[in-house]
Amino acid sequence: MILKPARLILALVAVAAAPAFAQNVATVNGKAIPASRVDQVVKQVVAQGKQADSPQLREAIKKDLIGREVLIQEADKQGYGTRPEVKAQLDNARQSIIINALLADYIKKNPVKDAEIKAEYDKFKAQAGDKEYHARHILVATEAEAKDIIAKLKGGAKFEELAKVSKDGSAANGGDLDWASPNSYVKPFADALVALKPGQVTQTPVQSQFGFHVIKLEETRPTKLPSLEEVKGQVAESIQQKKLAAYRDELMKKAKVQ
Repeated sequence: MILKPARLILALVAVAAAPAFAQNVATVNGKAIPASRVDQVVKQVVAQGKQADSPQLREAIKKDLIGREVLIQEADKQGYGTRPEVKAQLDNARQSIIINALLADYIKKNPVKDAEIKAEYDKFKAQAGDKEYHARHILVATEAEAKDIIAKLKGGAKFEELAKVSKDGSAANGGDLDWASPNSYVKPFADALVALKPGQVTQTPVQSQFGFHVIKLEETRPTKLPSLEEVKGQVAESIQQKKLAAYRDELMKKAKVQ
């Protein structure tokens, strides 16, 4: 069968239009919802590990997009998009999306290197030291109070009982500070702690910016640190955040802020 010119043109138009139509999953009041939007949402859901790609997931996303289109059309019809508070929120959302894209691109161009991760890990190990200390303390406001507590301890009073007056959260646990590196404490406290032997109590009050401490060392042990492989992801994330902060600070310095 040979098509007449007019029918041939119509047939060609129909063939050409078919792929474009197939690119839309639905139309709502004449507004098309492209299949690419479904693909994008599916990709996000799968990347987050929530669900695997499936016909059921795609159908659910399609229905959600249709519902959202119905709602946005109604909201536009009622003029919600012109409200000042809505415009402000839209502007904030726009800023966040664009900034996130900028930072994601910066991270991609400035990836964290294995050498940086190892250097940071080695620095952490050095700061942690080779020994951990299990300490207790009693924190009071004045030197006189601390001296009185030391005198009571010499008289046979129990440290845990006297620690109930401590001005911090450890009071409920008998002054127990658990295991920690000396570097976790302010310098006057750390210096006094490492000078003690297990079972000993400071014989004079230790002053810091928090008040006056009476410190008891319970015991020590070799420092237990996770291996580099165990914390590699966390270290990389920390370095990445530092890089982003430095990038922001660099831009801030160049900006003319009045």
